Amino acid sequence: MGVKYFFSDKTDGNLAYHVGDIKENVDKNRQKLALKYDYKNEDLCYMNQIHSANVVVVDENSPKYIDNCDALVTNKKNLPLMVMVADCIPILMFDEVKGVIAAIHAGRNSTFLKISEATSKKMIEDFSCKTENIKVIMGPSIQKCCYEVNDELKNIVEKSFGKEFVFGNNIDLQGINKKLLENLGIKNIDISSICTKCSNKPFFSYRKEKNTGRFAGVITFK
Repeated sequence: MGVKYFFSDKTDGNLAYHVGDIKENVDKNRQKLALKYDYKNEDLCYMNQIHSANVVVVDENSPKYIDNCDALVTNKKNLPLMVMVADCIPILMFDEVKGVIAAIHAGRNSTFLKISEATSKKMIEDFSCKTENIKVIMGPSIQKCCYEVNDELKNIVEKSFGKEFVFGNNIDLQGINKKLLENLGIKNIDISSICTKCSNKPFFSYRKEKNTGRFAGVITFK
C-alpha cells in the first residue's frame, strides 16, 4: 500500500502527555486518531522531544516511547512514527523505493543543529536511500510572518545560514530546513503555508496560547 501520512489538528484533541492534560483524555484522543487513520495505537512510536539533533532508528522491537531524541527513522512496515508540535515544524520524510520513513521535530534549536540534514544522512547512510527518491513534507508551523526572535538569535541565523532567512527580527525556519535538504540534493520538498499562530486554522500554537496542547504528524509504511 505504500506510505501513509497525515497531520492532526485541534479537532483531534491534544495528543501529548506532558502538557498537563489528563492521561485518560490523551489515551482516548490517540485511540480515536488511530481508528480514524487506520493504524494500531499500540504500534505507535513517539518521542520525548528535547530540541536536539538526535536521530534514532527504530524497529518492531524498540520501545514505543523513545527518550531523548527529535527524529525517528524506520524501514519496518506497520510501525507508525509520530512527532508532536505546537509551532515547531513537524517534518515527515520517506523513500518509497527503499521503504524508509522518518518523523522529525524541527524547532528552533533542532533546526540550528541541522536535524533535517542529520535525519536525511541517516536514511542515506544506513538504508542506502537516494536523494532523488526522498520526499519531504513540512507540516503546519509558525512561519516567518510571526516567528520573532531576539537579536542574538537573529545574528545566529545570519551568520550560520544567511541573511535571506532574516526579516527584521523574524526568522524563516522552513527556509533554513529547505536549504539544508537542498544542499544534500533533496529537491522534492513540500512546505505547508499554514502559520499555526496567525492563520486561524485549528492548530495548537504555543506562542499564541502558551498553555496549549500538541497536534501531530504521523507517518507509516504499509
